[in-house]
Amino acid sequence: MASERDEFADLVERIARHRDREAFGRLFDHFTPRLEAYLIRLGSDAGSAEELAQEAMVTLWRKAALFDRTKSSVGTWLYRIARNRRIDAHRRNRDAALDPEEPLLQPSAPEDADEIIDARRREDKIRVALAVLPPEQIELVRLAFYSGLSHSQIAEQSGLPLGTVKSRIRLAFSRLRKALEDDGLTEF
Repeated sequence: MASERDEFADLVERIARHRDREAFGRLFDHFTPRLEAYLIRLGSDAGSAEELAQEAMVTLWRKAALFDRTKSSVGTWLYRIARNRRIDAHRRNRDAALDPEEPLLQPSAPEDADEIIDARRREDKIRVALAVLPPEQIELVRLAFYSGLSHSQIAEQSGLPLGTVKSRIRLAFSRLRKALEDDGLTEF
């Protein structure tokens, strides 16, 4: 096998130095079907595998002078080139599949300054209203709305009965609604 490895490296050297078509033909005939099979094992369809294997061989022709027999075998070098071509093709296809007009890819419209100010005022009023709640109600509201826990998860975490959790949260909302309505904030 070592002699075959040296023979392939000699063929690449002939391509690099003399643009030897016969040497290229021998390498092409030997490696192209192997590269195609390798690419198919990696998940490429037969047509893509054939195209990518040919691209790898064209790279061999163009960049034969870059091959270094002390760093790898010709086969290892070609398999690496083929694998990289496959990765590049996959990236191109994935990027091409994105529709630049897709609404999700469009920047959102800037928020209206009045809406930003109104939202901040609303947040400030809610913060003030929360501050007047008893600590046990504040904690349950925090767990429900800031941590996103369900009533049963809160009951489990806090050790309180489920009915107590529900009634405290309901009472907290009643107090918050009243405080916010007194401040003229009806959206809650």
